Amino acid sequence: MFKKILIANRGEIAVRIVRECRDMGIWTVVLYEASDRDSLHVRLADECVELHSDLGYMDGAQIIEIARRTGAEAIHPGYGFLAEQPEFVAACEEAGIAFVGPSSDVMRAVRMKIELLGRVKAAGFATTEHSSVSFRPHERELYQAEAAALGFPLLVKACSGGRGRATRLVRQPEALEKAVQQSGSEARVIFGDDSLYLERAILPANYVDVQILGDRHGNVIHLGERDGSIQRNNQKLVCESPAPGLTQALRARLHDTAVQIARLFNCNNAVTIEFLLDQNGTFYFTEIKARITVEHPVTEMVTRRDLVREQIEIAAGKRLSMSQEDVRLRGAAIQCRINAEDPWNHYLPSPGVLQHFRLPGGPRVRVDTYGHSGCPVPVRYDPILAKVVVWGEDRPAALQRMERSLQDFVITGVHTNLPLFQLIMQDPDFLAGAYTTEFLRRSMLSSVANLSEVVARDLAVAAAVAYAVRMQGRQSVTPPQFLRGWHRASRQLPG
Repeated sequence: MFKKILIANRGEIAVRIVRECRDMGIWTVVLYEASDRDSLHVRLADECVELHSDLGYMDGAQIIEIARRTGAEAIHPGYGFLAEQPEFVAACEEAGIAFVGPSSDVMRAVRMKIELLGRVKAAGFATTEHSSVSFRPHERELYQAEAAALGFPLLVKACSGGRGRATRLVRQPEALEKAVQQSGSEARVIFGDDSLYLERAILPANYVDVQILGDRHGNVIHLGERDGSIQRNNQKLVCESPAPGLTQALRARLHDTAVQIARLFNCNNAVTIEFLLDQNGTFYFTEIKARITVEHPVTEMVTRRDLVREQIEIAAGKRLSMSQEDVRLRGAAIQCRINAEDPWNHYLPSPGVLQHFRLPGGPRVRVDTYGHSGCPVPVRYDPILAKVVVWGEDRPAALQRMERSLQDFVITGVHTNLPLFQLIMQDPDFLAGAYTTEFLRRSMLSSVANLSEVVARDLAVAAAVAYAVRMQGRQSVTPPQFLRGWHRASRQLPG
C-alpha cells in the first residue's frame, strides 16, 4: 500500500480524499493557490504545497515534479482538472508514479467520443445518434451539414469533455452557431481542445448512470444506478439511488449492459457508464466518465461501500475487495449539490467569505464540504460548496430526511441555491418521482402554490421581517448628539 499520496485537486473532493487517506494511514500532500489558503483541505493535510503556475491545478508537469520532490508514490486527481487527461496519466506512468484512476489506454479510448459511440453500437448496444465527424468552431459548413442530417433539438458537446462543461442544448437552427462558438471557447479553456461533435437530444428523458468498479486483474462489478436528471448547465443538482420508476427487469438489463460496456473497454478503477432513458423505457448509451464522480456518495450510502478506498487499493495493484454477489443495494439515498450562486438572479456566482456555516446532522446524514466559518469562496472555480447526502429505509423516508437537513443547513456570507432545493423537495412531480431532464426548465411557481400552510406562514413572516428591516434603514433618524443642545450653545455670542 502507498505511504504517501498527492491530491491534485481542491474543494470538497480534496477534503474527501484527505480524510480517506488518513483513515488508511496514508500521508497526504495537497496543493493550493493563494485563494485556497484557508480551505479545509489545506488545514487537514499532512503537507501542503503552493502552486505558482498560471495554469494552477492544470499544470501537470509542475504537479508531477511536486510529487517527486515530496516523495509521493501516487496522485489522486479527484474529478475535473486533470482527472480525465490521458496525457497526464501517461506522464505519471512514465515517471513511475501511480495514478489513482483508470489507465491512460482506457482514458484515450473513452475520450474519443465518436469512436467510443461507434464501438458500443457495433457491439450491439443502443447509443444516442451523433455526428459522423468532429469539427472545430470555425468549420461552419461542416457542423451545419451535420446538424441538418441529425435534426433538432441537439447537443453540442466537447470531444474532450462530457455532458457537463462545454455542452449546449440547441433547440432551433438559428441558435446553433452561437452555441458552437460558446462550447468551443469553453472547451479550449477547460480542456485545451476545442474540437466538438453533435448529439441528437432525447427530450424528455431521464439521465441514469451505473457505477462500475474494475481492478487490474479483470474483475468488473456494478454498484447500482443513480438518476441525475435534475440538472442545470448539464451538471446534476439532485441525484438519487435507486432511480425511481425503473422496473426490476429494466434495472437488471441496465446493470448488465453497463458491465458489458465496461468490459468492452477494459475499464479499471472507478468509472461511470451513462445512459439516457426515454419515455418508452428504452435506454441509450451516451458516454463513459473515467473518474470518480461528484455523485459517488449516493452509491456509497446505498451500498455501504467506500469507493475512494477501493480506488486507492486498485491503484496499488490489489484485487477488488468484493464480488458482484457481495453488493447489496439497501434503502434510498439522495444528494443535493449546494452551490455558491444565486438561483433568483440568473444563477450568478456568489464569491465571498462564509460568515456562519452550520451543517445539518443526525442519523444517515452526510455533508461533504471544504467550507467553515471564515473560509473564502473564490470566484475562479466551480461554485460547488457542499454536498448534502441522506439515506432512508425507502424513498419517502429519504425525502423527509433531506427536507429536514436542508432546513438545518445555515449559510451566510454568500448566496446559495439552498432555497431552490427546498422548493424541489416540495414539488409534487419530484415527490412522485415523475421528473425528467426538463424539470428545471418549467416554472417552479406550482411548487410555491402547493406549499404547506406552516411553510407558507413562515415565508410570510420572513418576508414581513425583511421588509421592515429594509424600510427601517430608509427612515430618517435624528442623531442623539443633536438632542443635547451643544450646537446651539456653540453659536451663542459672548455676553
